Amino acid sequence: MFELGYWGLFFASFLAATVVPFSSEALLVGMIAGNYNVYMCLTLATLGNWLGGMSSYGLGWVGKTEWIEKYLRIKKDKIEKTRKFVAGKELWISLFCWLPGIGDVIAVILGLLKVNVWLVCLGMFFGKLIRYIVWAILTLEVIEMIS
Repeated sequence: MFELGYWGLFFASFLAATVVPFSSEALLVGMIAGNYNVYMCLTLATLGNWLGGMSSYGLGWVGKTEWIEKYLRIKKDKIEKTRKFVAGKELWISLFCWLPGIGDVIAVILGLLKVNVWLVCLGMFFGKLIRYIVWAILTLEVIEMIS
């Protein structure tokens, strides 16, 4: 993936935000340690991961509540209860789409519930950006400590 440079980071970050299990953070750390431009790495990792997360949201958006009832055997009242719980908290919930394992599920559920796309875009973007900034800062601190 390092041979692909920035494009590799972008695509790996995109895939990591879908159902493909992959650690884009490891690639980000490797690239920062390999003297790639930190700001470019942050930008491309965030954009790739955000677009991947939005594709998961889109996957949920095209889903139908009837399918959830039929194939997952989740009753309509449970779905409505979830919709009411999410109402008014869409932005804050979408911030957590960066979480490993459950972040993709959160994005799909937000799409399935037809949550406001602009709130999801905003919350998801900033949640993912903050995560990558933290990783970059930690990486730079470790590099500084061992230098």
